[in-house]
Amino acid sequence: MLDQALIALAASGGTALAGAAGTDAWTGLRQAVARWFGRGDAQREQAELDRLDQTAASVQVTDPAEAERARNRQEAVWQTRIETLLESLDAAQREQAAKQLRSLLTQYAPQSGVVAGPGGLAASTVGIHADRGSIAGGVIHGGAQIGSPPLPDSPQG
Repeated sequence: MLDQALIALAASGGTALAGAAGTDAWTGLRQAVARWFGRGDAQREQAELDRLDQTAASVQVTDPAEAERARNRQEAVWQTRIETLLESLDAAQREQAAKQLRSLLTQYAPQSGVVAGPGGLAASTVGIHADRGSIAGGVIHGGAQIGSPPLPDSPQG
């Protein structure tokens, strides 16, 4: 049985693989993960490359809803495969394999770089546009008002 840290690592691996399919990060991650699963066995590594190619093909569909479902399925498949491999190793091998997997995910998995705070929305690209006298703003602290500005007080003489 794996501890929570290794289960989380396996989940991260599944998410990284499903998310990277079809991106610039895919080729490097695909090779590194196949090597990791192959553990020095060229035939096993090739079998993993074939499975990874099937993963990429399954998530590259034109219907966005189906693509999301396919990504979710592939995340679960790869998490399970990673957990199964880690469970099959003795404690020392498991520790080494986990260290290698963390390293390759750090090196090859795409990093979002977009973070939202509580109540926020994370997006990599946002366009803000005001039209026909309206107000637009990414962040507005305080009030906002449309109309003529108030007249200044008359000078005291």
